[in-house]
Amino acid sequence: MKRLEGKVALITGAGSGFGLGIAETFAREGAKVAIIDINEAAAKAAAEKIGASAIGVGADVSKALDVNTAVAKTLTAFGKLDIVVNNAGITHRNRSMLEVEEDEFDRIFAVNVKSIYLFAKAAIPLMQDQGGVIINVGSTAGLRPRPGLTWYNSTKGAVHTMTKSMAVELAPQRIRVCALAPVAGETPLLATFMGEDTPERRQQFVNSIPLGRFSTPQDIANAALYLASDDASMITGVVLEVDGGRCI
Repeated sequence: MKRLEGKVALITGAGSGFGLGIAETFAREGAKVAIIDINEAAAKAAAEKIGASAIGVGADVSKALDVNTAVAKTLTAFGKLDIVVNNAGITHRNRSMLEVEEDEFDRIFAVNVKSIYLFAKAAIPLMQDQGGVIINVGSTAGLRPRPGLTWYNSTKGAVHTMTKSMAVELAPQRIRVCALAPVAGETPLLATFMGEDTPERRQQFVNSIPLGRFSTPQDIANAALYLASDDASMITGVVLEVDGGRCI
């Protein structure tokens, strides 16, 4: 049997990068998937590629109306919701903390942190009687922060703490909550993380990863699949490092 047979998953930021890898992997493992992305065209294109077991929904995960609508469309299409993957995220360009403007700071916290609150409000009531899984995508930046990404690092530290607190509070309702902490990967955010996309800058980043490479969407998808599946039925509150040894 496929590992997510009969499950319905909603994945944010799934029009590209890690989220798309997670959506494709979950679908291959039997799940019906709602692909949520601020780029509606990308979300719908990804869903069309997967087929009848997927829908694409455009939504800004920092806005309650968009979040509630995305959850409602998932229920209309598939009838229930078992798994939420809070993957959507943005960052500021790698630079001095004092150069980040207030509106940019607010937007980063709204997308990376507030979105988890909004999806909790929308999705947890649907899981209270049946159980479920919430996976929040954090970052090695929240575990081993480095200069240049201070405010982004802070959002991911918040994600990790929220995950642990949610896990304890929701355990009596059989809702497991875990986080992933990926190292930098080949995603649309990579150049922003580095500040500039040059061969030298890439090599500097890779040199900080003991296994000697960036992460891939499939690396993150494999970890998410494990945490979402019944194989991880006794696991909650963890922040799983998918980092090639970066945080050691």
